[in-house]
Amino acid sequence: MIQRIQTIFMLVAGLLIGSLCVQKFADIIVNDQLHIFNAFGIFKGEELLFSGLPFLIFIGIITVLHLVAIFLFKKRILQIRVLGFTILLLLGLFGMFFYFTYASFDDVTVAFKIPVALPIVAAILDWLAIRAIGKDEALVRSLDRIR
Repeated sequence: MIQRIQTIFMLVAGLLIGSLCVQKFADIIVNDQLHIFNAFGIFKGEELLFSGLPFLIFIGIITVLHLVAIFLFKKRILQIRVLGFTILLLLGLFGMFFYFTYASFDDVTVAFKIPVALPIVAAILDWLAIRAIGKDEALVRSLDRIR
């Protein structure tokens, strides 16, 4: 299981997404006041302005799906489908970053941080895992024909 390259891709993608819970997504400046945007919401100092519950739910679901996909190593086609669904969720999470930031305030200046790009990196890793799983499946099918 762990010796397959696609398992490494899925594990790294899951760790990247799981790490979003402890990282800051953006600094938002509204009317010369600094707001912090992280997985728990948008904060003005210690005051919570907007809840980040949708982000926590998305991050949790995506992380669990990565773990499920890792342990589906005997069912390669199902593993590919789970990873395809995970890629869609990752793109949705990426879109939520921008929607949540710009829909929350008018006349806003935003400084996005590096963790905002992690869903795209994880989606690329998932795509690489899908390609490697497809190669494994093709190899197994070709060996079945030989027998």
